[in-house]
Amino acid sequence: MDSFLLQLEQSGLARWIHESGELYGYPLILFLHTLGFGTLVGLNSAIDLRLLGFASQVPVKSLEKTFRLMWAGFALSAITGTLLFIADATKHFSNPAFFVKLLFVALGTVNLAVIWRKVFRDSLLDERTIQTQGKTLAATSLTCWLIVITAARLMAYISEFIT
Repeated sequence: MDSFLLQLEQSGLARWIHESGELYGYPLILFLHTLGFGTLVGLNSAIDLRLLGFASQVPVKSLEKTFRLMWAGFALSAITGTLLFIADATKHFSNPAFFVKLLFVALGTVNLAVIWRKVFRDSLLDERTIQTQGKTLAATSLTCWLIVITAARLMAYISEFIT
């Protein structure tokens, strides 16, 4: 595995990302990664808070329009996250916070799909109060994204102790 990770890091793409010194290299990729996650997590959190009872004057059904933008944010984060991983594969692969982040991104994304299916596909969505299941999914979602954000921030600090 180590040789594969080293090959990734030594590829032309990885060197360009990590060492280019250009604004459109690593800094732009990191910005786009943050923008993608900000879009995904921000909109998802707004939905979660609404499902938990905040801003009750906003019809839940009206938030359905944000799903396309959330999935676009997820796609942007996945693409840029892959590029960031390639640039520092061995460092990220040895960092436990990286795996915590990936696990909770997966759980948060699955949870979002379940919210779509269980809450937004309900034909009586705006005619009755949000069921306990919707509230549980919302609380689970907020927890997942909080762990993702925390793990992402800890990655930089934990990697200093590992290397």
